[in-house]
Amino acid sequence: MAQLKNVMEVFKLLDKSNCKKCNEPTCMAFAAAVFKGQKQLSECPHLDKETIEKYDGEISTQMTIEQEQYEAIEQMKKKIAETDLPSAAQRLGEIFSDDKLTIKCLGKDFSVDTKGNIITDIHVHSWIAIPVLDYIINGAGVPVSEKWVPFRELEGGKSRYRLFGQRCEAPLKKVADTYTDLFEDMIHLFNGRQVENHYESDISLVLYPLPKVPILICYWKPEDGFESDLNIFFDSTAEENLSIDSIHALGTGLVIMFEKLALRHGL
Repeated sequence: MAQLKNVMEVFKLLDKSNCKKCNEPTCMAFAAAVFKGQKQLSECPHLDKETIEKYDGEISTQMTIEQEQYEAIEQMKKKIAETDLPSAAQRLGEIFSDDKLTIKCLGKDFSVDTKGNIITDIHVHSWIAIPVLDYIINGAGVPVSEKWVPFRELEGGKSRYRLFGQRCEAPLKKVADTYTDLFEDMIHLFNGRQVENHYESDISLVLYPLPKVPILICYWKPEDGFESDLNIFFDSTAEENLSIDSIHALGTGLVIMFEKLALRHGL
């Protein structure tokens, strides 16, 4: 069977009469509804049987990022339900009690029970939830080395460090540039800690989005004609405790949280 890859390919099959017998205002609206899976081609009274049999059910749709993330979370919840959580707690050095495993995410309790349900006071944003569930299912529980490396020096980060810079470091630098004091305050809201200035940066802060996947943020303020700069570093053991996709998602999730807090403060 042939596939219809976009709305216009669906529209081309129609007679363009805008008869409204399909309960849509126009043929274009009907085509869009078919492509989204809200209507079937057979609901058009003017299409012949051969066309319907050739194409109906063969719409090639693309899920939105939000849909993909929702589906990923649902799949990971199923895996959690199949995971031996007491053993996972022992592997990660965490606590299993009252039928649930609890870890610290940004200093707050994040728990999952044996049915895959999430219990936490943190807003369960998919960019954070997916890495946390991945950590519970697959994390090796390797102790941190306290050796910091940039994303590009992680094995899986070599091919995507430019994207990481665009989606994580650049927008986080913008927040720091706009309101440096608030930037520092937000770190403390997330139970981070200020550390000795690494790489001669003006601000060096460590966050713990996951117990064994800390993140070091180094910020250099603009000075003497030089632009500001910001870099994010990971512990060298990060990929043993979390997949590179989840590490990338974790960075993106933190930036989203920072941006939302900045907007609330009128930035």
